[in-house]
Formats: sequence, C-alpha cells, structure tokens
Amino acid sequence: MEMLINSKHISTDKSMDVLNPYDNSIVDTIPIADKKITLDAIKSAKNAKESIVKLTSRQIYYNLNDACDELRENKKKIAKVITQETGKPIKGSLYELDRSIETLIFAAEESKRIYGESVPIDAGLGGENVIAFTKKIPLGCVAAITPFNYPVNLAIHKLAPALAAKNTVILKPSSEAPLSGLMLAEILANHFPNGVVNTVTGSGENIGDILVKNDDINKISFTGSIPTGIHIANNSGMKKITLELGGNDPTIVLKDADIEKAVKEVVNGAYLFSGQVCMGVKRVIVEHEIIDEFTQKLIEETRKLKVGNPSSTDTDIGPLINNKAVQNVNNKVEEAVSMGATIEVGGKIRNNFYWPTVISNVQEDMKLVSDETFGPIAPIIEAKDINHAIAIANNTHYGLNAGVFTNNINDAIKCANAIESGSVFINKASTFRTDNMPFGGFKNSGVGKEGIKYAVEDMCRTKLIGFNIK
Repeated sequence: MEMLINSKHISTDKSMDVLNPYDNSIVDTIPIADKKITLDAIKSAKNAKESIVKLTSRQIYYNLNDACDELRENKKKIAKVITQETGKPIKGSLYELDRSIETLIFAAEESKRIYGESVPIDAGLGGENVIAFTKKIPLGCVAAITPFNYPVNLAIHKLAPALAAKNTVILKPSSEAPLSGLMLAEILANHFPNGVVNTVTGSGENIGDILVKNDDINKISFTGSIPTGIHIANNSGMKKITLELGGNDPTIVLKDADIEKAVKEVVNGAYLFSGQVCMGVKRVIVEHEIIDEFTQKLIEETRKLKVGNPSSTDTDIGPLINNKAVQNVNNKVEEAVSMGATIEVGGKIRNNFYWPTVISNVQEDMKLVSDETFGPIAPIIEAKDINHAIAIANNTHYGLNAGVFTNNINDAIKCANAIESGSVFINKASTFRTDNMPFGGFKNSGVGKEGIKYAVEDMCRTKLIGFNIK
C-alpha cells in the first residue's frame, strides 16, 4: 500500500514488508518515508486547515456519517486485513470494526455539540458593561501515532475526534500492522477536502521526531510504550499531547464474589488478542479463602480455548505479533517459575504462538507482574484480605484500568475509591471499555483522555470574545 499526502498516493524507492504472524508470509509492502516526505505531509495538513475550518458543523456531521457508511461497507475486507497483519482472530477483528463504526458515529454526533459558554465578566473588577462568551476553535494539525494491536479502532479514536473538531490529521501507523489503518485513513480522506487526511509510513524512529518537534503540528496523540511517550513529552515543546502508555491492570476477586462470573471475565480479559491489550487483565489478585476454587475453575475454562489459525471463526487464540514478543513473554514466565511460581496450564510455545497460561504462586516482585506482560498470561497473586488486595493492585507504576469482583457494596466502594487507576469497574474485569467513555490512566499509564467527547474537547482551543456595550 502507499502513503496518502494531499490526496495523492505516494511511494518511495525504499519499502518494508508487512508479515502475517500466523505463517510469516508477506501480506503487503509499505513505503518508508524520509524527512522530505514527512515534511510534505505536514505541509499538506497545514495548507488544508482553512478548507476544513470553512465547513459547517452540519457538513462535518454528514461527512463523518458518509465515511461511516463506507467503513461499514468495507467491514469484512478491512477485518480480514487486520487478521492477516496482526494475527488477531477474525471474530475479534470483526468486533473491532463494529466498535470503530460506532466510534465514528459518536464522532459525527459530537461534531454538533462543540459548545462555548457565556462568561459573567461583570463579576470581576472593571467588568461592568462588558459581555463575553467563549467559542471552541480547532487546534490546527493533529499527528496520530498508533500501535499494532488495534490498528483501526485506536486510529479512529484519534482521527475521528480531530476531524469532528475541524482539525487536519497525519496518521503514522505501526510498521508491524499499518495496512488496515491506511485503509481507514483512505476512507476518511474520501469525504474531506484534499490534504485534510494524510498518512506516513516507515520507522517511528525516523518519522516520529519530525512530527513531534515540528512547529506546524499542534497536537500529538500517541499510544505506545512508556519510553517513547516520555520522549514525546520531552520533545514536543508547547504542543498538546495525549499519551496512552499501557497498563499493568489488576482484577481483584474477593471472597464473596461470584466466582463463575469472575472466571469468565478473567478468561476474556487475560487472553483477549493473546493478551496484547493495554487494559487486559495482567494481574489476578484473589483472596486466600477462595483461591483454590478460583484457580481450578480458571484452569478448566482456559483449557477450553482453541488455539489456531486466526482466519478460522472458531479460533480463540491466535499468534503474538512476532517471535520477539513470544520470547519476551517466555522469559518472564521462566523467571517467575525459577522464583517459585507454578504453571498450572499452558506455557507451550510454537512459532509465534504462546498458549494461554495460568500461573499460580506468583509474587509481586516477579517481572511477570511488576512489568507489563503483553501475552496470554493469567498470573494469580494471593491476597490476605481486601486491604492487602488493594495494596497489591496499587503496587505498580501503571494506573490504567482495574476490575473488582464482590457482592459487598461497602467493599466495592472501598476498592473503587482506593485503587489508583483511571477506571475501576465493579463486577467487570479491567478489560472493559466502551468507545464513548473517558479512557486514560494515572501514573505512567499516560496523560489525557480518549473517548470521543473527551478527545474532541482536547482537540480544541478556547477563545474568549468580549463586547463593551456601554
């Protein structure tokens, strides 16, 4: 596939292969952008600012709805590409497209709800005879840098609110899975003036700094690793930034919980897309009175999952994105076992596959749970009581999502208030997310919120306009 700059397809002499994690076959190739091409994309976005600002909110609404219709028409085609480039089981890819369609609808709706407000200037000294109001105006150019794991949905969470607020955009998708994001951008570009939607592909190390440091970029919206996020924060100058930097998300199961419900939620949350999910269940914290029963039921449910070809509709677990990812998971599991943890089921490796794995006797200082593990692992940590469970949950430099299972309302409220994370869900696992909710964490999980309404607000500047009526 090619890049899109000023509504023209751009290729280069240098390219890179996009591999299918299932069999390492070549899905397609993408061009590698250099500094000149990246600057061309920035210039295109800058020059197109006036053309999108001229559109009325009504026109933005209809344009986004028309793009939604086109995305819906191409749902199966794009889902197939997601599966090919990421190894995500096809039923998961189709669900990602359903969510993305809904997210685009949310963006269209929010494009008509960008409100200012009247300001009581006369409440201040010297403010008599002055009336004033605020209006929201676009930032200008938004650069969106996205990872491999949700290549369409995470891209649309950046592009759609930017367009709803009348910004121009540049998408830099992950080199590991860029194709479906490029397809999305092409659809959006079809419904906006030339240059409003642009894409660049290639090495993040080469392209990223150009986008981050350029004064014609007004906002960076990034999802990825902590080191890269810190680098962006340190080099972006006066730009607005939204950084979603992952999680080490706990799910607590207290002694009075519905164990059957908790097990099903943990199975989905720990193994969704082979555990390559930022708000996936990364630590399962269980009170000691029920830990044996919970562990046995989790083992039973884990054994039911089918590992195999992600293109098959009955496959639950596909491959990880590449073999390096497999080795990273395996190294952490082996270290945990060497320190006393027990593999109850799973732990098997084949090519880019890592079997869904339940690990018991896990301690807080094991890298398996002290770091973010991006793999299909359900590590079980024993808690003495609710206070101990909360302390374990908070013992991390991440703070994205958390889940708590309990039938005691007082314990539920205690956990909701005490757990240090951007979201806490009661009787749902940490993996829960809808596309209209504010999404973003505390600590090193990042800064800012996604979720269309909240992202639109952050894609705008506030201008005050005052009149002397004396």
